[in-house]
Amino acid sequence: MWGLIYVILQVFLLCLLARAVLSWFPSSGGALDTVRRALMTITEPVLAPIRSLLPPVRLGAVGLDLSFMIVFFAILILMRYIPT
Repeated sequence: MWGLIYVILQVFLLCLLARAVLSWFPSSGGALDTVRRALMTITEPVLAPIRSLLPPVRLGAVGLDLSFMIVFFAILILMRYIPT
């Protein structure tokens, strides 16, 4: 049981990382956009509630979304305490 939860959290972390990397590249309208939409569908239900509580931090003209980092580190901490 705990092993399955651990694997699901690992896959979710990989989805978060892939979403972060793909956000650096512009939309091309091809297969990459399909992957990007799938990753958004998977990760957005977890990120959106955090984002609604914590607005982006302004760094000049750029807004830094802290919800990604909060969820990422929370999952890492949770994975550390799951017995495997």
